[in-house]
Amino acid sequence: MIEYENLSHTNSPFFEELTQAFGSVLKEGRYILGANVDLFEREFAGYLGCGETVGVGCGFDAIRLSLEALALPGQSEVILPSNAYMATALAAVHSSLKPVLVEPDIRTYNIDPSRIEERITGRTSAILIVHLYGKCCDMNPILELCRKYGLKLAEDCAQAHGASYRGRRAGTFGDTAAFSFYPTKNLGALGDGGAVATDDPDLAGRVRSLRNYGSDRKNYYSMRGFNSRLDELQAAFLCIKLQYLDRINAHKRALARIYLEGLKEDFVKPHVDDDFGDVFHIFAIRHERRDALRDYLERNGVRTEIHYPVPSYKQVNLKDMLGSGPYPISDEIHNTELSLPIAFFHTPDQICQVVEIMNGF
Repeated sequence: MIEYENLSHTNSPFFEELTQAFGSVLKEGRYILGANVDLFEREFAGYLGCGETVGVGCGFDAIRLSLEALALPGQSEVILPSNAYMATALAAVHSSLKPVLVEPDIRTYNIDPSRIEERITGRTSAILIVHLYGKCCDMNPILELCRKYGLKLAEDCAQAHGASYRGRRAGTFGDTAAFSFYPTKNLGALGDGGAVATDDPDLAGRVRSLRNYGSDRKNYYSMRGFNSRLDELQAAFLCIKLQYLDRINAHKRALARIYLEGLKEDFVKPHVDDDFGDVFHIFAIRHERRDALRDYLERNGVRTEIHYPVPSYKQVNLKDMLGSGPYPISDEIHNTELSLPIAFFHTPDQICQVVEIMNGF
């Protein structure tokens, strides 16, 4: 069986270093907001090429605290893609904002810049983009719209660690950017974790206060904040894995190349372009008989996933906030998308096997 993901196998090259890090944190006895969080925040900011990063409890909190730190008017509108994972829209709702959905580009699965302007109103305060599957959005036209209408820009980089657009890394375009370190990410912790990136020291300071109940100094609370702190142990693990992120991304690009060159044209393969440095957190193909294809692969020893079978606008917890559309492009993606194995532990031979099996469908 070729598994879709196996985190024990993915992390096995780092076991010795991770074990040493665990022992060091255990011995140090400082488990909340200690030296490892400080170190990771500095090193991750350096990797991205931004001013500061602030570690938080998870990727969802990173989006929410990003929006809270921007201090957008309550009940104002924020534009976001209609096909992203529901956590993006949910974070906006929890921040007392009204999500306005925009359809994606069917080639890239990211928000279609040509469709954004028609959805901007006098109540629009921000655009919240999602770099989906490990591909950056088409940033130049989005940045131009933000300048034209005076809108804030927030990035959801949960799937885009190390991805780039015209040589510039995801997380360095917006006023704020949110990252998730969920264990399956290209930069994954051994538990939950997240970070907010920004070039604005005031925004970074607000996020630091918001993550710690609203405290800007011990026992004094200037904001109504939350409890969302990156765990010291996870920060220690992330410091180790950050050193290998470029190697992880390079490996996944090599596996993606096998798929791109080997899969027959029956399958809609990811769109690639020299302007985009994709990191293939997810290798998403589309096929009109997706469910039959998935069953066929399972019978032939290949595990797959679907990202995502039910769109946000059809989820019970968000239907009243998002409306029912129509969103035909998103529906087509949700009904035809299939994610193929492309983890760090997979070998080129395994991916070649997947290609051979798929081409027999």
